Amino acid sequence: MSEQHSGGAKKRKTARDVALEVLVQVEKEHSYSNLQLNQALQGANLPRVDAGLATELVYGTIQRLNTIDGVLEQKVQRGLSKLKPWMRNLLRMTAYQLHYLDRIPAHAAINEAVTIAKRRGGQSMGGFANGVLRAIMREPNLWDTPAGSDPVSRIVWEHSHPAWLVSDWVDAYGEADTAAMCEANNRPPHGSVRVNALRTNREKLLADMKKEGLNAMPSSLSKDGIVAEGAGNLALSKWYRNGELSVQDESSMLVVEALRPEAGMRVLDCCAAPGGKTTHIAERMGNTGEVVANDVHAHKVALIADQAERLGLTSVAMMNVDASTLSRELPSGSFDAVLLDAPCTGFGVIRRKPDIKWAKRPEDVASIASLQAELLDQAAQLVRPGGRLVYSTCTVERAENEDVVRRFLAYAADEGWELDDTWKAALPAEPLAAALRRSPEGMLQVLPHDAESDGFFIACLKKSK
Repeated sequence: MSEQHSGGAKKRKTARDVALEVLVQVEKEHSYSNLQLNQALQGANLPRVDAGLATELVYGTIQRLNTIDGVLEQKVQRGLSKLKPWMRNLLRMTAYQLHYLDRIPAHAAINEAVTIAKRRGGQSMGGFANGVLRAIMREPNLWDTPAGSDPVSRIVWEHSHPAWLVSDWVDAYGEADTAAMCEANNRPPHGSVRVNALRTNREKLLADMKKEGLNAMPSSLSKDGIVAEGAGNLALSKWYRNGELSVQDESSMLVVEALRPEAGMRVLDCCAAPGGKTTHIAERMGNTGEVVANDVHAHKVALIADQAERLGLTSVAMMNVDASTLSRELPSGSFDAVLLDAPCTGFGVIRRKPDIKWAKRPEDVASIASLQAELLDQAAQLVRPGGRLVYSTCTVERAENEDVVRRFLAYAADEGWELDDTWKAALPAEPLAAALRRSPEGMLQVLPHDAESDGFFIACLKKSK
């Protein structure tokens, strides 16, 4: 790894310096790791290899946090909580390297940690870090699953997720699916993009990407999708600038299959930011009709407008109100189709934002589910008779997904609402076989290990009267 310092009085930050600063900030401020990391990388101007190492250290350490802490607690006599934040996170980050990163020699990882500890805390702190880390290196069995672990405890230790979340998922999906899901959450996501059919087609874009040396292939989930391994940030590509593609996960591309927008329709996206689904709907409608994109945050509405312009979409209208007031702002029954991509815990995107699993609590699920129910009631009032309502989230919590829909139907069935299962006929059977088997009528629950895409929930409801 190239972490050389540049000449001059002020030494350039190394990958480990940057990673440590981000880990301390994330712990202190409960901020999103991806935002903190992006900000730190922009400021540090690291070479590409070092930026990659910093990214690996931040995400990997957060992904494996409670397993790492379980190992360290056995060797830090006064307990991790008594250490200064920088020392606690330095030990975590280095323990991650020792156990999970084969390509970094153990002695190099420890030496770097000792150097940082001495610089930050003096000789004694260097000696302390050295002692703890060498003890861990000498005893690899510290990482073994504790003897006598029950199924939940085993998954918690081996795949490093909170016990309450694992217990929830075992109840909902069983032990095997939960273990597979937690394992998938610790794998890096692949890159996926959606083709803008108004500007190009998938075959042409694939050919262009392959000419540029990208390992790109058609998505197995969506006819509009492309998966590109190791392609870097495609939002910086010429294809993105030219409006030929949007960066979007494959699972979220399935929303349009449930909504089934057609040319000339009037469609509402209630919680539209950052605009991926809004623009997908408009593209499917051939830039005809009207797609109203609403979001509570004005700056996010501006970003959606920017996306629509980049993609050449003139059929998207912007709206900036709280989604819980939509029925007061818009006429009842004024849309052919309504999408409520509801705020959620985000447990389906843990592989992109690993800190989510540590930041959320059981009470957050109940609180968000209550908001979702309120928003679903609002959205339903805006659908015309014969129209469709799609409810989606990027979580795998049943309380936020199926339970919200069931509670809605318990009173809305009398108003003509029912589940619509016909949309699932258009879904690819092979990659979604497990998801289709586990999902009730009208609904689809994709787990991260089903097709190596985000965990995602979609329910389609139709209004018969």
